[in-house]
Amino acid sequence: MTVALMWEARAVEGRGAQLLAWVREQRLAREPLRRETFRAPQDRVLVITWWDASYDAELPELPEPDGELVTRAVHRWRFEAVPED
Repeated sequence: MTVALMWEARAVEGRGAQLLAWVREQRLAREPLRRETFRAPQDRVLVITWWDASYDAELPELPEPDGELVTRAVHRWRFEAVPED
């Protein structure tokens, strides 16, 4: 099964580039199958990692950034891939 972990944070206004740089520096305890990083208006950064694991598997996740860098707690979601019919 493929599981995708989504991590999304919103930087303090004007600090989106710093948040993006911080995210790129973060290493996980092991490498996912795939990792992609996105940015959006309002200084938002999104990271999606894909894993070959069960839905409830213990997987490494990105930490919370310094509270002075973000406007709120990180949002996290977990999804499982659905096979095509």
